[in-house]
Amino acid sequence: MAETVESSDARHNGNRSSIDPDTVRLHGGTKLTNLLSSSADSSRMPATGSRPRVHRSSTASEIPSFMVSAPGKVIVYGEHAVVYGKGAIAAALSLRSYLLVTPLPKPSRTLTLRFADINLDHSWDIDSLPWTAFSVPGKKKYYFDTLEKLDHQLLKATKPLVSSIPGKVLQNAATSFLYLYMMIGSRDFPAAIYTLRSTIPIGAGLGSSASIAVCLSAALQLQSGTLTMPFNGMMPHETQLQLQRVNNWAFVGEMCIHGNPSGVDNTVATGGKAVLFKRNDYEAPPEVTHLKSFPELPLLLVNTKHPRRTADQVANVRNLLNSHEDITNSMLDTIDQITTEAHDIISQPDFTSEPGSASLVRLGELIRINHGLLVSLGVSHPKLERIRELIDHTGIGWTKLTGAGGGGCSITLLKPNVKQSVLKQLETKLSDEGFEKYETTLGGPGVGVLWPACIHPDGTHDDVMITQDMFLSAEGVEGVEAMVGVNGQGGGKWRFWREFVHED
Repeated sequence: MAETVESSDARHNGNRSSIDPDTVRLHGGTKLTNLLSSSADSSRMPATGSRPRVHRSSTASEIPSFMVSAPGKVIVYGEHAVVYGKGAIAAALSLRSYLLVTPLPKPSRTLTLRFADINLDHSWDIDSLPWTAFSVPGKKKYYFDTLEKLDHQLLKATKPLVSSIPGKVLQNAATSFLYLYMMIGSRDFPAAIYTLRSTIPIGAGLGSSASIAVCLSAALQLQSGTLTMPFNGMMPHETQLQLQRVNNWAFVGEMCIHGNPSGVDNTVATGGKAVLFKRNDYEAPPEVTHLKSFPELPLLLVNTKHPRRTADQVANVRNLLNSHEDITNSMLDTIDQITTEAHDIISQPDFTSEPGSASLVRLGELIRINHGLLVSLGVSHPKLERIRELIDHTGIGWTKLTGAGGGGCSITLLKPNVKQSVLKQLETKLSDEGFEKYETTLGGPGVGVLWPACIHPDGTHDDVMITQDMFLSAEGVEGVEAMVGVNGQGGGKWRFWREFVHED
């Protein structure tokens, strides 16, 4: 089931403006040409105040510690119907992954990967990596290439490097990192430590692996000097080009982990906001429309902590379709109508999510109806229904399952002005029954960069460089967000690739 998003294969014919920033085809088989017309200058990092400017010709050792972040995602409308060629809307969460890149001084030649949340901590000697295999003509790809499949000979070359890492999950994560590192990077890359922390529940259908892949893609391209840093006034075609490059390589990372991902998750993690996606032909990439006007909406996310298999839930719907074809098709068509109406509401020029907004109420009602249909399709779970019952009793919003169902998570679009005392009481009840609650936001920004990795604790103006020990010592979601959160809790000056809007 497509729980996941991706980027485009915009039809470049040597013309920058040919990129369609709205509707794109995913990993569509064309090879990008290098659209940056001025070689060294165009990939230079723009100056921002006293921050360092890095040229492609700079030695990698001059690069400071920096951080990259990307969001998770939820499917808001349309899950399961999307398997049958219907539309679905997926949106970015304010729960995010954060990757700290710490270059090491010469003569160190060690490459270290630390994913604290999955207990992965492994090092390699950079000079001992299989660079020869990746340098064979036709094997090595470049930052402007679009890859639709992995090279199995190159994957085989990475296997000895991960064989001592315990467990398939950790091995897949390490393989994804190494494949991207040797494709995007080079033997001349400096020694470095890549440390990841995530506030996204892992294995809950929230796009955590895609968020990580986007972070790695952006970080490695920033290190190689092939990605232009975001700056005020970056034109739309240039913004889209940078995001497309991040997304293309993030999709490669996702293929290393999932084999044949839809590309939905990494597209949302790259561009943020939300997308409408549809796949009529599974032999072709899905069509994706970026919803630039998608508002930031308060959301309650609850994790059942009950494991689920997407394939089992998809099979449940298929069996129902075989047994009750007309009725099931009618439900799938209705879910498609819900997705279409939600898209129409959000796309209205006068749409507002302010308190008392009829549009917000309408979106909430569509969430509730969508959940009822998913229950009828047989993809809910007693734990999801218990969560809905507890939340409905408070009257704070509209609730549905998100993703495959059968466990996983629920989302609740919150009504305006919900009292904190009510949320606190609800949190206690949910916790007592073994559930995990997150107060988050829908429709936030996509991939961002903190360059250099400095924060300003306690509102001071002094730059404090984020060290490995500081980052790893942050406790839980709250600790990570308080230290480095993109919403400014730690005072870090995050920058995002956003389209320039002229201000009079």
